[in-house]
Amino acid sequence: MTWDELYDDAARERLVEEPAKRVPAPVRTPFERDRARVVHSASLRRLAAKTQVLGPQADDFVRNRLTHSLEVAQVARDLAHPLGCHPDLAETAALAHDLGHPPFGHNGEEALDRLAADCGGFEGNAQTLRILTRLEAKSVDEDGRSIGLNLTRATLDACTKYPWGRPDAGGKFGVYDDDLPVFEWLRKGVDGPRRCIEAQVMDFADDVAYSVHDLEDGIVGGHIDLARLDSTTELTGVWETVRDWYLPGATDEELAEAFGRVRSVGAWLHQEYDGSRSALAVLKNLTSDLIGVFCGSVHSATRAAYGDGTLVRHEADLIVPSETAEEIAVLKGIAAHYVMRTDVRVAAMQQQRELIDELFAVLVDSDGALLDPSLRADYREAVDDQARLRVVVDQIASLTDASAVAWHQRLCR
Repeated sequence: MTWDELYDDAARERLVEEPAKRVPAPVRTPFERDRARVVHSASLRRLAAKTQVLGPQADDFVRNRLTHSLEVAQVARDLAHPLGCHPDLAETAALAHDLGHPPFGHNGEEALDRLAADCGGFEGNAQTLRILTRLEAKSVDEDGRSIGLNLTRATLDACTKYPWGRPDAGGKFGVYDDDLPVFEWLRKGVDGPRRCIEAQVMDFADDVAYSVHDLEDGIVGGHIDLARLDSTTELTGVWETVRDWYLPGATDEELAEAFGRVRSVGAWLHQEYDGSRSALAVLKNLTSDLIGVFCGSVHSATRAAYGDGTLVRHEADLIVPSETAEEIAVLKGIAAHYVMRTDVRVAAMQQQRELIDELFAVLVDSDGALLDPSLRADYREAVDDQARLRVVVDQIASLTDASAVAWHQRLCR
């Protein structure tokens, strides 16, 4: 079957129909056009100065949100292709998946969620949808209102990691109440919260890249010494972090077995990392091998469940074996334990939250006067205090780590 047969007119539909280009251009599919729009967006460029785990200024080697997104995109594309779902959809979703992250990573996300309590909270994934469908400058509707990048329904659906609104009990979500109309449009024909398989591929690729590359950055930065993990006492502390952050119900025995499987990978770094080219080569081969193991496991499990046919949109689910999920969680937990939970990191995170609190207060008191011009217009058009508060949140979320510090120095000193 062709892509046009697998992805119908509804999948390729845009919120606002676009006229044919008057300037001759190479023939591109709708999904290729979507990918190009994300690649050329200002929001993607800003990710180069946003925290992944270590801040972008920490070292030239470490990942930032942009390099992480590029790596997620590569993993997602390579996984999507053999499963028969559109690789451009999976890649675009991966490129876009962190657009909504505010300055200072998840720490900034938690701070903004608290400050935005009166207008529905803050969630990076819901902010991503808001950027793609409203805040990023590209297209407008017949009334002149911004509709963001005007991506196809299938691409927006693939970008929606959590296709539901804010739960009463709290937790992850993918849309603010203010953006429900476009959310309902992109989910047309879908019953319930089931994610399309392209979104599941993006989500898994994110977990894979996160787990292996944060470990790599931690080792190169001198924060993680794998030799310490030969100690049972040391591992006990790591397992507590894994349970606190990722797998609450996992036992020490289950996590130790998962770690044993990871350590059996042929390229595991058994000697001390000394920064030499040969040591870095071993480390790079380890990350490559781990990605191959994780993706191969998921590909095999998914094919075992669905056979050899093409898997698109809401016709299938990605199958992640529990053993693979445990192995990924162990790697993420090692990075969290030795990087995110250090006393220095905890103190820096407290300073970041205070900075966001103070900047938020100043911007709220300014009644829109200190916002960027485009957001100043949104503030004037806001219908109530909640809508105005959301615009202030949009402003802070758009800032990079460095620009948030600069704004704070300029406005709060």
